[in-house]
Amino acid sequence: MKKRILLIVVLGFLSTAVFAQAKKKAPVKKKPVTTKSKTTAAKPAAGKANTSLNGKANDASNKPTIAVTQIPLTDTVKKDRPLNGFYVKSNILSAKPTPYAVLREADVVFEKTIWREIDLRERVNQYLISPKKRLIDVLVNAIKNDELTVYDPTPTKIDVNGDEFTAPLTKEKALARLSDSTLVHHFDAAGTDIGTTMVPGEFNPDSVIKFRIKELWMFDKQRSVFEPRILGIAPLVKPKVTGAGEADYQPAFWIYYPEARKILAAEEAVLKHNDATGLSFDQVLLKRIFTSYIVKQSNEKDERIKDYAQGLDKLYESERIKKSLMDWELELWKYGN
Repeated sequence: MKKRILLIVVLGFLSTAVFAQAKKKAPVKKKPVTTKSKTTAAKPAAGKANTSLNGKANDASNKPTIAVTQIPLTDTVKKDRPLNGFYVKSNILSAKPTPYAVLREADVVFEKTIWREIDLRERVNQYLISPKKRLIDVLVNAIKNDELTVYDPTPTKIDVNGDEFTAPLTKEKALARLSDSTLVHHFDAAGTDIGTTMVPGEFNPDSVIKFRIKELWMFDKQRSVFEPRILGIAPLVKPKVTGAGEADYQPAFWIYYPEARKILAAEEAVLKHNDATGLSFDQVLLKRIFTSYIVKQSNEKDERIKDYAQGLDKLYESERIKKSLMDWELELWKYGN
């Protein structure tokens, strides 16, 4: 009896162990994941309000929709231009011309009008034709922007020499005079010259290699100062004459220098010795930082130097006039024995 009971207990224990072992090795079946499907409410028809059972408007349908647009990235992003240096040269940009001293007619005891030419091919004057900033470019830009008045250099009965600022020119005519013009002669069927016309070409800044200035040398007895003051400036051009030889340099137009000072005072001149001089075109002209030669002085016959001197004699006469001006001032301070 006891053996049967023991056998039944052992068999029960073995069956329990076998069942547990089989249950452990059996693969566990995963339950399928069920996702709740989002149900989107149908959009209400246009013009009808989406109302619920109680007659109130559905708040979800009244919410504004925000459209989000993605801005594409491009390579052309605008950036501030870097400073070409380590400080801003604001002094020259806001500079104003130094005013002249007050001059009364009663104080002027001597006056002489001098015409001189500045040859830009001279080494001292080459800063006036620097590729970084040319004097002619400054003047042309001011004319295009209607900041300067230009005057016709053509002689008339009222203005015999064409340099008394009597006839203003339009900017179109003034700029046309600067271009490489060609003087074309016209002939009739018999071969007679019936007239000429000036055919303008394209303007080249490098073609202007000379400037003519008109200045007054005056002695002010109130201040005891003998000084020159520039009255006018004119770029010189050489028109091409077909079949009539080579023409002389002629003024393209005249600019009243006291009016141009406000423009030239705000434009820095590029000098070769120092980049930090801060000198404007107005200052270099007032300080006489240029070399030139005299082509005429006021006289009773209104003659130019080339009217009575030729070749090297013109240069000698120019130096003689320059020395005579200096000698006049020296004579003022010579005391008698």
